[in-house]
Amino acid sequence: MAAASDAVAPMSGAEGTAAPRIGALLIRPIEAVSALLLCVIIVLLLAGVASRYVFSYPVVWIDEVASISFLWLAMLGSAIAIDRNEHLRLTLFTGMFPRSLQGFIHTLGLVLTATFLLVMLQPAVEYVMEEWYVTSAALNIPNSFRVSAIAFGIFAMLGFIASHAVKTSTVRDLVVSTVLVAAIVGMLWLLSPTLLRLGNVNIVIFLVGVVALCLVMGVPIAFCFGIGTLAFLAFSTRVPIFVMIGRMDEGMSSIILLSVPIFVFLGCILDATGMGKAIVDFLASLLGHVKAGMSYVLLGSLFLVSGISGSKVSDMATVAPALFPEMKRRGHKPREMIALLATGAAMADTVPPSIVLIVLGSVAGVSIAGLFTSGFVVAMVLLAVLAALARMKAAGESLGDVRRAPFRTMWRTMLIAAPALVLPFLIRSAVGGGVATATEVSTIAVLYALVIGIFLYGGIGPRKFYDMLVETAALSGAILLILGTALAMAWALTQTGFAQQLASYMAGLPGGWIIFMAMTIVVFLILGCVLEGLPAIVLMAPLMFPIAKNLGINDIHYSMVVVTAMNIGLMAPPIGIGFYIACKIGNVPPDEAMGAIWPYILALLVGLVLIAAIPGISTAFL
Repeated sequence: MAAASDAVAPMSGAEGTAAPRIGALLIRPIEAVSALLLCVIIVLLLAGVASRYVFSYPVVWIDEVASISFLWLAMLGSAIAIDRNEHLRLTLFTGMFPRSLQGFIHTLGLVLTATFLLVMLQPAVEYVMEEWYVTSAALNIPNSFRVSAIAFGIFAMLGFIASHAVKTSTVRDLVVSTVLVAAIVGMLWLLSPTLLRLGNVNIVIFLVGVVALCLVMGVPIAFCFGIGTLAFLAFSTRVPIFVMIGRMDEGMSSIILLSVPIFVFLGCILDATGMGKAIVDFLASLLGHVKAGMSYVLLGSLFLVSGISGSKVSDMATVAPALFPEMKRRGHKPREMIALLATGAAMADTVPPSIVLIVLGSVAGVSIAGLFTSGFVVAMVLLAVLAALARMKAAGESLGDVRRAPFRTMWRTMLIAAPALVLPFLIRSAVGGGVATATEVSTIAVLYALVIGIFLYGGIGPRKFYDMLVETAALSGAILLILGTALAMAWALTQTGFAQQLASYMAGLPGGWIIFMAMTIVVFLILGCVLEGLPAIVLMAPLMFPIAKNLGINDIHYSMVVVTAMNIGLMAPPIGIGFYIACKIGNVPPDEAMGAIWPYILALLVGLVLIAAIPGISTAFL
């Protein structure tokens, strides 16, 4: 969600045009290279799948080239997201500030972000030089070719931040913000001998206080984590900043994460070709004539579409425009529709190929095949509780002149939707059955969707295809930068000994695994509200999963509880970011929808308690 302020005034004159000109010169080649890199990654992975499974001759250098391209895609995509103002941020509080202060707070956030990038630039360059002495196993080239993406990405983001600041801020706000940031840095540097003696109090000051303050100001979440971690390391420890670059590299470079941009791209194909609408039309022809039928169609569409796109935003954007007009005609209130849309998207986030499940598998070392199999069953449980509530609420629904769709219509819509319906089951069965990895399946799914989309659902023009590639790069870069800075923050937390203290505290709680599971639910509900899913997982999974294992909790079972709790928090007002995205997609004011969503949240909580209390729901089909 992008933050914007009516109180922000642009600079004028020659001084106000230099930085925007630099930004305009940078963005087009960066977008073109990002689009090319995404194509290269897909082609390479498809070639790897063909060489391994068709010709039984694995090409060992493919993974290395894909890894190099992937980090460059992540950093260039992060820069594009800066230029487009598409980095995820918490905007709930920015509108609460007095209008006279909103422009200044916006500028202060930009200056803080620019300061972080400026400080990180030198360590990033040093990291490139250090990695020159490390060579890759297959290509036998210096690792600097890969990690130089971090230095260049930081430089590009710094340029776009400067361009954005000059275009949207007044000279006075820029000067005052710069002086204020410099004064705060100077004060913290003078206080650093005292801060060094405070021990774990610094966690509260920097990793909680500074991060929370930046979140309230509307600073993108990735940079909130980065600023808090940088301040913590610089002023309260003797750890060199250089180490933070290595942790960010680690967070963004896992080979498992290669499937993230590919599934994001798959979601773009789904939207562009109308494959998602075909599924919606088929379900509407089957269930549209019964009471609560359109609610069932909405939930079922989210369930099936999620199995293709892997993205909550893509799911909601595909389903809502296709169903909301008919639901309004049947008397559904807009606020109830938004409540069902938001909670349905939370339910569907465990349906493979969920990006959240892929990231969790990477961070916590849990089998992605197991997560995909279990996630499908868990989503069915949540679907059942939401459908039951929707049926109760539809007791007084008037169907009027609604009639059962003719068999011919059902048959026609089924034939049109059949190729699209195959895809989610293909993905789940291939990964769950161990036939292929999530990354390999994602590339096959993209190829399948492109071919089917072009020949059966209407082609994608060259310009649209290019825009989809660039949009995928921007969204993927925003996601992966969050993972990088969140992992750096999680590493900083573990270095303080906090993880061991938390583990000891949790292990000593009365009630065993039941109390621990209850605390897990509370923690991830809150983190889901505040941080969105991915950063919450990266921060807490390394701390919580070892404790769960010591208490005898199955990794897959615990993963399902964590992801479900986090998704419910994401959709819970007044803070949950996903709730506001749903309101924006459905064009309904948040204040109007807020009261209607609580019964649906309660239904999801009932489902969550069942999932937590009955391990067999998550593990029976493994």
